[in-house]
Amino acid sequence: MQIAPHLDYCSIPLMMLAAALLDRVLGEPRRFHPLAGFGWLAQRIEALCYGPEQASSAGRYLRGITAVGLLLIALAAIAGLLQGLAIFGALFSTVVLYFAIAPRSLREHAERVARALSADDLPAARRTVSMMVSRDTAQLDEEGVARAAVESVLENGNDAIFAALFWFVVAGAPGVVLYRLSNTLDAMWGYRNTRYNEFGWAAARLDDVLNFIPARLTALSYALVGHTHSALRCWWQQAPAWESPNAGPVMAAGAGALQVRLGGVAIYHGETSQRPLLGCGMAVSAVDITRAIRLVHRTLYAWLIVVTLGALSIHGWQHYA
Repeated sequence: MQIAPHLDYCSIPLMMLAAALLDRVLGEPRRFHPLAGFGWLAQRIEALCYGPEQASSAGRYLRGITAVGLLLIALAAIAGLLQGLAIFGALFSTVVLYFAIAPRSLREHAERVARALSADDLPAARRTVSMMVSRDTAQLDEEGVARAAVESVLENGNDAIFAALFWFVVAGAPGVVLYRLSNTLDAMWGYRNTRYNEFGWAAARLDDVLNFIPARLTALSYALVGHTHSALRCWWQQAPAWESPNAGPVMAAGAGALQVRLGGVAIYHGETSQRPLLGCGMAVSAVDITRAIRLVHRTLYAWLIVVTLGALSIHGWQHYA
């Protein structure tokens, strides 16, 4: 049995490794990134589907569902067709996965924050961390900057790496396209405000559904490659209190794996939010940003090894069956 057309079990880890190597060598494209083009397309679809301001709540929900369907079903179907094109399909799938993951970009952004903190340049640290998070950073102290950076590294380890790898294993290029674009729509439309509370509901819920299993696999992976007992205890005890059902396990397990304290007060769009505390141990510092990066990279290596061993085991079982 094949996972997807022209993608057998043994080709999956090879393409994952190739995509990871492409990211390591090239990083994210600085110009003409496909997600930027998708963002432009999503804005056009929003303008087409949003409708008049006086639309009913039910109508707005329906319009949001329609917008998500128009974007994701069509593009995932196109990805499926291209993936099925003999040799080109494997190359296409590898490139799609490369565009969907961003370990190098995540590391580079976090390292800039760590360097600024290490040089006692708090204004520069605030500016650089503002590129990683949506919270207000102008008033953050050194611990607040480090905490924001570590939280971003841990959460984006799932969103920008492991969830895409999971859906690639499950459904090939269409799975990656469906996940990564739903995640982008959630970032664009998934706000609980007057404009998007109803229209963005479908995008936010779909992202929650697609992230449910990957987030918990990421949390488990952080635990296994870090301080396991602390990570599992923090995940079990603290994650349920976090607002996001998927970010909670990832960040709680990651904080426990690093044995640092995360969460607490943060300011979003001028409003103070008192978030539950996550993790255990010491307050966060610049060195913990580097430790978080290493945790994510150890997790990436572990995933590549596990998927490779799994593919070889299935191949061997099929050969001798």
